[in-house]
Amino acid sequence: MNHNTSILVADDHPVLLKGLRDELLNLEFNVLEGATNGAQALELIVSKKPTIAILDINMPFLTGFEVIKKCQLESLKTKFIILTSYKEKGFVLKAKKMKISGYLLKDEPFSEIKKCIKEVSNGRFYASKVFDDVFNNEISPQIQKIKFLSPSERTIVRLIAGENSTKEIAEILSISTRTVDKHRSNIISKLDLPSDSLSVWVKDNKDLLENV
Repeated sequence: MNHNTSILVADDHPVLLKGLRDELLNLEFNVLEGATNGAQALELIVSKKPTIAILDINMPFLTGFEVIKKCQLESLKTKFIILTSYKEKGFVLKAKKMKISGYLLKDEPFSEIKKCIKEVSNGRFYASKVFDDVFNNEISPQIQKIKFLSPSERTIVRLIAGENSTKEIAEILSISTRTVDKHRSNIISKLDLPSDSLSVWVKDNKDLLENV
């Protein structure tokens, strides 16, 4: 029954926070006091140990992701649902990496939140359709491309991501600039990129490079 499921909602927008808590109370969930910032959310999760915590990403003091990471370090059994406006691949990848139980967009109808809570309560991952679209169409294909790079090429790509020039990369790796240029050429070929777009690609996929 719903009253056996305790839920904490954390969002720094008072209207959204109250609206979501009211909807959950109407469904007879055991809804805890709402949190308006990340530090308050963390304190309540640690002390109350809710079944589920629904967190915004951007909150004062601690982000939703930072709250989740700290709770995971404490080995708490609370399951986490991110409720956010962000659909960019960096956020989707981070949620996937942290094994968050649910990922919903704020413009979804409340019926989606209700469905997500049900699935998460039963140990299943649930996300907005856009989450899977971004992962399958934007993240996964790029990860597969990166996996074709050799360890040396991945190192050079990460150094490019750190805004190092060819000369700086050569000095860091104790190789010639000609060797760096050869690696860059091979990387561009493997990633199937136009010859002058490696820096742009690296900037767009910086989050992926940290996870492959």
